[in-house]
Amino acid sequence: MTSSFEVPLTRREAVAQRLRQEIGSGELPAGTVLKDAELAARLGVSITPVREAITQLAAEGLVDVAPNRTRKVSGLTQKSALELVDVMELLACAGFTGGVDNLTGEHLAQLRKRYDEYTAALARGDVTAASAAGADFSTIVVMANGNRELQWLLDLVVVRASRMLTMDPGSSIWRPWVTGYGEVLDLLERGDRGGAVARYRQIYVEYRAAVEEILWHREGGAGPL
Repeated sequence: MTSSFEVPLTRREAVAQRLRQEIGSGELPAGTVLKDAELAARLGVSITPVREAITQLAAEGLVDVAPNRTRKVSGLTQKSALELVDVMELLACAGFTGGVDNLTGEHLAQLRKRYDEYTAALARGDVTAASAAGADFSTIVVMANGNRELQWLLDLVVVRASRMLTMDPGSSIWRPWVTGYGEVLDLLERGDRGGAVARYRQIYVEYRAAVEEILWHREGGAGPL
């Protein structure tokens, strides 16, 4: 019997993963110029994997490449931010709907654990930990669907959209998830899976409304995030 193991990340993959995290957390804000030599020195790698990683992130829409080859962390306009929410809704709801009937008692225990971590992180003001726990909540159900390609696409969208959540933990943008995840979990624990799917979809209706309101008040809703 062979044991499973994780294939180590290549240098390109490791650099890309690190930069995604820094972009998603806001450590590398929109408009930041990405310089190969500086990143290579900071991350302790050669320039080649840095260039390859930036090319990958450009393909994912996280980096803009100007005609003069300058690479910058991409920004989000009001229109593109709402488009990301719509795409995230399509992917996440499809994955959730496909995975909900495959949930076991172990899955439900994991969901409860992630939800508790999520609310605890928000209570202490740790938005990075809250974002990670919140993403894991949905991932548990989506992965029960067994569609890894869908989860991969969803991860890319979430990284781009997560920059909208780099704000005060008391912001109204968190409320749909705190309330919605709690009610979804209660429905799942009661065995009402159809009700859980419907409530999960409603989260995105409420989330989009919250994003629209914030964008409307931020720079008149017209500038990049």
